[in-house]
Amino acid sequence: MNQTAVRRGPQKDRLLLSAIGYVTITIMAILCIVPFWIVVASSFNDEHAIRMDGYTLIPKLFSTEAYRIIFEFPDAILQAYGVTIIITLIGTAAGLFLTAMTAYVLCRKDFKWRNQFAFYFFFTTLFSGGLVPWYLLIVNFLGMKDTLGVLIIPTLLNVFYILVMRSFMAGIPDAIAESAKIDGAGDFRIFLSLILPLSKPALATIGLFLALGRWNDWYTALLFISDDKLMPLQYYLYQMLGNLEGMRDAMLGSGTDVSASVPGESLKMAMTVVATGPIIFAYPFIQKYFVQGMTIGAVKG
Repeated sequence: MNQTAVRRGPQKDRLLLSAIGYVTITIMAILCIVPFWIVVASSFNDEHAIRMDGYTLIPKLFSTEAYRIIFEFPDAILQAYGVTIIITLIGTAAGLFLTAMTAYVLCRKDFKWRNQFAFYFFFTTLFSGGLVPWYLLIVNFLGMKDTLGVLIIPTLLNVFYILVMRSFMAGIPDAIAESAKIDGAGDFRIFLSLILPLSKPALATIGLFLALGRWNDWYTALLFISDDKLMPLQYYLYQMLGNLEGMRDAMLGSGTDVSASVPGESLKMAMTVVATGPIIFAYPFIQKYFVQGMTIGAVKG
């Protein structure tokens, strides 16, 4: 009887801890979902209702006026979507490959200058030439203004991601690469066939961050893009919002009521949904690797 009671004690404690854990996770999930749900609901709410009642979980007066304004010119927004998808796919794939390849070289113990190169990369995070020299380099010397390349090439590498990837690859046993060399494999073959498959968690984690950065980038387009056909989605929405804000100010200056004709708050919410909706659907496909990569990175420091 005493042994049975002793066994039941830890089982009850584990069940209690599991219940507390599930309740806590559920509450945190709700706290994360509610703000986005408010954004979606407000995007379908009438502008006047938002100004009177604020943001609500359920639209008081259902309206699609904000989405009508956004998709008033479907060809333009579809083209902006296409540009964003292209730079996100190409930029993420190329950036991830170069990041992994650079990190692999820096973690190779037989590379004599690995510490010097690592310090050089780290040094660039502390000091930079500034915006004006960077702009002159891109425009005058490289001639990349109003090209898709300017949205991809200048931001291919991120030093922080290189250092994180190097830390992850440093945990891969050297015996794997040494055994492959004995079998006659070259360095590039080892990198492609062995190192990259073993680095899937880190690749998925960094790849998600790279994709989010590409998808949300509007500042690069603001500096270097003046051709409407090359505008990414975020910059297109940014310009649309700026034009509508200017229109609202002009109408307010003339004494016209703009709450019914030109939505403001609901339009911002609709733009948020249009801009963030597609990238959210990519997360479930890499969630497993993302969580694993975050956990491994935390353990390894």
